[in-house]
Amino acid sequence: MDYMEIYRQWCTDPYFDEATRAELKALEGNEAEIEDRFYRQLEFGTGGLRGVIGAGTNRMNIYTVRQATQGLANYILSQNGQEKGVAIAYDSRIMSAEFADEAALCLNANGIRAYVFDSLRPTPELSFAVRELGCIAGIVITASHNPREYNGYKVYWEDGAQITPPHDKNILAEVAKVTSFAQVKTMEKEAAVQAGLYRVIGKELDDRYMEELKKQSIHPEVIREMAGDIKIVYTPLHGTGNFPVRRVLRELGFEHVYVVKEQELPDGNFPTVAYPNPESPKAFTLALALAKETDADIVLATDPDADRLGVYCKDTKTGEYVSFTGNMSGMLIADYILRERTATGTMPERPALVETIVTTDMAKAVAAAYGVQLIEVLTGFKYIGEQIKLFEQQNSCHYVFGLEESYGCLAGTYARDKDACVAVMMLCEVASWYKKQGMTLWDAMLALYEKYGYYREGLETKTLKGIDGAAQIAQLMADARSNPPRELGGCKVLAVRDYKEDVRRDMETGEVAKTGLPSSNVLYYELSDNAWCCMRPSGTEPKIKYYFGVRGSSLADADRRLAALKEDLLK
Repeated sequence: MDYMEIYRQWCTDPYFDEATRAELKALEGNEAEIEDRFYRQLEFGTGGLRGVIGAGTNRMNIYTVRQATQGLANYILSQNGQEKGVAIAYDSRIMSAEFADEAALCLNANGIRAYVFDSLRPTPELSFAVRELGCIAGIVITASHNPREYNGYKVYWEDGAQITPPHDKNILAEVAKVTSFAQVKTMEKEAAVQAGLYRVIGKELDDRYMEELKKQSIHPEVIREMAGDIKIVYTPLHGTGNFPVRRVLRELGFEHVYVVKEQELPDGNFPTVAYPNPESPKAFTLALALAKETDADIVLATDPDADRLGVYCKDTKTGEYVSFTGNMSGMLIADYILRERTATGTMPERPALVETIVTTDMAKAVAAAYGVQLIEVLTGFKYIGEQIKLFEQQNSCHYVFGLEESYGCLAGTYARDKDACVAVMMLCEVASWYKKQGMTLWDAMLALYEKYGYYREGLETKTLKGIDGAAQIAQLMADARSNPPRELGGCKVLAVRDYKEDVRRDMETGEVAKTGLPSSNVLYYELSDNAWCCMRPSGTEPKIKYYFGVRGSSLADADRRLAALKEDLLK
């Protein structure tokens, strides 16, 4: 059927509820909108679903959520995992609670137990719950930091990480087989509860999660000593971070935590921000106003599902608040953990620091300084989580810290996804430690630059929506593969890594070697003068992303080199 036939079917078929049919009938005559809603099935990528909320096959709604869940249920049954069950969490977005219930009841109708949180929870707590409850899988309903019109559906496997090979491809294949809503099962919630298939979880998991967070603290005595001196402004940006972040800071002893009242309560409309993303300076407008009012040392924001952390810190020399990238805040925590674990004799044997290929190269210098093995993985925190599992299975290394450039990190192994709650906790401890030395976090960052080099990184994104967008992105990647540049930003291209083909080609000698990482549609350019850049299509959105990094002799030099590289790359 073409998109118009599918549209008419949705408008008339009693399988779809009255509200859905009414929403679609109101679009009659708007061919462009109808085409966008029905030209394809919302793609179940390697992590799950993400899309605009609304009626249609290319939208997030109860029907596409059920359809995806039926595919997941079929795979769980094929793995004999039904007795282990599935943990389900959701954030503050529109329809999140409803989508969580629809997923649970589809699983229940397939004989699979679901453990559903009693209210919204951070994504990392779902990762923790999967392993704590011994589940075969987990689902979290969230669109992370996307605009308000989006929602999403992420799948985790029994190790607590988002699905990786072979499970990602196998689940994708099962979802693709569910081509008709007649194949999708569901049941009434009351019957599912009575059958013991739908189970509510909450406080007990919260308490256990909180204990694991607090175990990551290295110097609780420094926190207690400085708790009355350090001032923290925090905003959950209308998301899930409010209770867990405030609780862990309170239980550790921090006395001056100021929460942005206008953004404290969960609200899927995100009324105070156009884009609930802690990477965006606009998301900090209210928090920075409160910081100036309270003379705060640090300003923190977590995204709606509390797995990403944005940071500002006061520069006492200028009186202004300086923004930190995810690379910067991640390196402050990494250097602190490695230094203090070494100093206190609590560093495990064979320690490892794990980062993605597009994360700052400063991590390599920091790891080398403390004799810690550095391991690089593909973009996506699931690959960092996978390393923790492999370390345990192979008894090869001990995970100490992991980070990615997109404002996510994890201290400890209680979860297998990035956790803004532990990142807040650790960064506040780091700030306390430095304040005791008479330094701000900005002073500390400058000291890291001075010690390891002035590493600076950037990210640019091109959004190409609609039917033609995917084709344009594919063409951009094809052109880059067939005609690799010889120079970028005044730097020579030394080697090209094509992760899709698992090939690293030396541009001078022509020598070819394997990348050693799983196949992924990513091109990475090793450049002269400690520079690099990378391009890859997003796995969840109609975007192509360009990452780039340099090492300068000063901040000004690094920024100049970064600007030149960015300009050349985007040409």
